[in-house]
Amino acid sequence: MHRIRVRVHAPVRSAVAVALFASLAAACSANPAPPTADAGTAGKDGDRPVTVTVTPTGRQAAAGEPVKVTAADGRLTSVTVTDAKGRELAGKVAADGRSWISERKAVPGTAYAVTAATRTRGGTAGTSRASFATAPAAKVNKVDWRPGAGATVGIAQPISLVFDNPVENRAEVEKQLKIITSNGTGGSWGWMRDWSGKDRVDWRPEKYWKPGTKVTLDARLNGTDSGDGGWFVRDYTTTFTIGVQQIVKVDLDSHQLTLLRDGRTVRRIPVSGGTPGGDKRSWRGTAVLMAKEGTINMNSETVGLGDAYDKMVDYSMRLTWSGMYAHAAPWNARWFGNANRSSGCIGMSNADAAWFYSQVRAGDPFEITGKDTKGVVAPANGFGQWNLSWADWQRRSALR
Repeated sequence: MHRIRVRVHAPVRSAVAVALFASLAAACSANPAPPTADAGTAGKDGDRPVTVTVTPTGRQAAAGEPVKVTAADGRLTSVTVTDAKGRELAGKVAADGRSWISERKAVPGTAYAVTAATRTRGGTAGTSRASFATAPAAKVNKVDWRPGAGATVGIAQPISLVFDNPVENRAEVEKQLKIITSNGTGGSWGWMRDWSGKDRVDWRPEKYWKPGTKVTLDARLNGTDSGDGGWFVRDYTTTFTIGVQQIVKVDLDSHQLTLLRDGRTVRRIPVSGGTPGGDKRSWRGTAVLMAKEGTINMNSETVGLGDAYDKMVDYSMRLTWSGMYAHAAPWNARWFGNANRSSGCIGMSNADAAWFYSQVRAGDPFEITGKDTKGVVAPANGFGQWNLSWADWQRRSALR
């Protein structure tokens, strides 16, 4: 074996010593890498560590925005964002590996942990961790919705959401509301002020539902700012089915109620509607059966009619928030089929009411006609939106 000796002249030795000293000094430096950098894996051959940046940051970060993770001097291979309960914010790394954005927004009053797997340009793998917390909501907005999960409803049943607190950011909220149907039925949301005075949004198709349609509401509201300091902090979902095609025709001029099923007459029932010429008249137009309430106390004072009546009423079927029902009214027996002498409801005999009550379901439309009525059922008075044209209903959407 040949040995090769290299003689280093003094100036060169001095340069080598200086370089060696500088190298050792750098290796012992106390200057740390940024908190989100891949400081532990500087890589080989001078490969630079990946610098990871997470937004939002801090302990009182603003909620309502997606979480964003970016990488410099390398790329992201995966990102995991979880809250204190282990629930994960899903997301996807961009094709170039330089960014990741969560599919959902950060929720108020929540602490998040971020773990990013990285790879330097030279191929060295590493891990970066960060955390942040969002400021709590000034007030939480909740939702009451219809119909309930698993229900089978009539062909006129809308999806109806009533909010605890005002909704100023209507367009942003509406974007989070998804309707999925088994047959591709289209429809539109419409905003209104509920009878209770609260903000409300309903969804209905252009025409009555097709029987057998499966419907799912997927309200992805968690982390959405409703405005005026209110936030949604959970999602809502409900699934229901459209039952058989039933339409109730009520002719107040002939004092007859007709139940149609799949276009065929099932039965005609003599009735008595609201007394003409005053506040006791019935509404006309399309009302939707809101609920079957059984035996209830009806008090005229609750609908602004003084002390006209206060009695227990059987087979009560609510049609409006303003107090119009279909129900048994044996005290009005002599008027059934002959004249309108009720206080605004659609009354019938006990026997007919018992049978009819067993046949109908929430969501069945009552198409009411008559010359002497109070007017057409308003959209927020129960489910009166079917009295609007399709174009007028679409104009109530915050996204149009």
